[in-house]
Amino acid sequence: MAELLFHGAVEEVTGSLHMVRVDDKWIALDCGIYHGKRKIAEQKNRDWPIPPADISAVLLSHAHIDHSGRLPRLVKDGFDGPIFCTPATRDLCAIMLPDSAHIQEEDVFYVNKRRKRKGLPEIEPLYEGPDAVAAVSMMQTVSYGRLFRPVPGLIARFQDAGHMLGSAGIRLEFAKRNGHAPTLFFTGDVGRPDKPIIRDPSPFPPCDVLLCESTYGGRFNESALEARAELIKIVKRTYARGGKVIIPAFSVGRTQTIAYYLQEEIQAGNIEPHPVYVDSPLACNATDVFMMHPECYDTDARRLDAITGDLLGPSCVTYIRDVEDSKRLHGKKGPCTILSASGMCEAGRIRHHIKNNVENPKNTILIAGYQAGYTLGRRLADGVKEVNLFHDPYQVRADVTQIHGFSAHADQDDLLRLISPLKGQVDRICLVHGEQDKRSILADELAKAGFDNVILAGIGQRIEL
Repeated sequence: MAELLFHGAVEEVTGSLHMVRVDDKWIALDCGIYHGKRKIAEQKNRDWPIPPADISAVLLSHAHIDHSGRLPRLVKDGFDGPIFCTPATRDLCAIMLPDSAHIQEEDVFYVNKRRKRKGLPEIEPLYEGPDAVAAVSMMQTVSYGRLFRPVPGLIARFQDAGHMLGSAGIRLEFAKRNGHAPTLFFTGDVGRPDKPIIRDPSPFPPCDVLLCESTYGGRFNESALEARAELIKIVKRTYARGGKVIIPAFSVGRTQTIAYYLQEEIQAGNIEPHPVYVDSPLACNATDVFMMHPECYDTDARRLDAITGDLLGPSCVTYIRDVEDSKRLHGKKGPCTILSASGMCEAGRIRHHIKNNVENPKNTILIAGYQAGYTLGRRLADGVKEVNLFHDPYQVRADVTQIHGFSAHADQDDLLRLISPLKGQVDRICLVHGEQDKRSILADELAKAGFDNVILAGIGQRIEL
């Protein structure tokens, strides 16, 4: 028997987790953290569709925490099988999962201080550092294009998803049943064409079931070139009035993209030289991992790296790890650009930078991509006039603007371009990893294009393969 069970990132974006059954064995596709309201997130992040000890293997599409971030909890709760991923994904997880554990521990420490004052019992973090280290130790790397067997009766292959360094779509071929070998392709998160540094996504292969993300299924984003031009315009406008540009940016992918653009524009003379700071230990470490994996670069990045040897180096960008150096940025006078994590403003140093800059109308807070519901980044992007940071209210007087073209996710046109060649070569399309309205819009567009079996997957729904 072969079947697909939907669980996480089904009627929403974060918390990616889908289960595939092969006879008596279960395989997890991704194992990500859910971001949202604390009480709901706590429940979802501790809930499993299958007991972890009964899961034989995990196939991990990429290192973003909403796809990998529950692996330490899975291990803590009894999983002891292999975790298959690409080499770059493993190296990124080696820094990202311990960082996530630190955030869990730190968050619970402050929550428990408040609970103690109220006479409430302490809570435990989702997982801790040793759980993260254990999860990384269980990772087995497989390069793009190579066939491997996660369990008997199943052949898998990773292909480049163009979403972030090491990201992969996952093709599964099951043993023959009634003369036919069923196939499933899980897109993971799909990238956009013409992103800097990494290659474009590979074409989707023919398959019986296409399990496709739909984050931007109802949106048309600016192109990468348009996003770059808008970035330069915003930087110049902010500097002209003597302000700072504060950019909440995901430590892996988004930070390196923007740093790459700014470095190129400064070196080309299109922007006057000015301080650019990457203020995130994780982003600094992730940049080191980028430099370790030229096999993921596109042609332009390989050429620039060969000529300059400084693809993401410190010639124009200052990388900050030390917390005291970070604090010194708060008192810095004059124009500068600060990229800091987290990308949705839910934790980390970016919250301090917003606190210190959000009330100055000279400054700009640049939201550089998708923001999940109920996050601080989403509230800022939606135009709130006041935010609470560290238990104090702050008026939003800075210019807040959003650029969607930096998103690492394919938009509606990008997805349709990748799916359309499969007409007549795919039986069912299951849309996941998207808010309900975005999935519905993409489903309608696919129906117009001639795909007559598009499923808006629901939590707990099962599909026989």
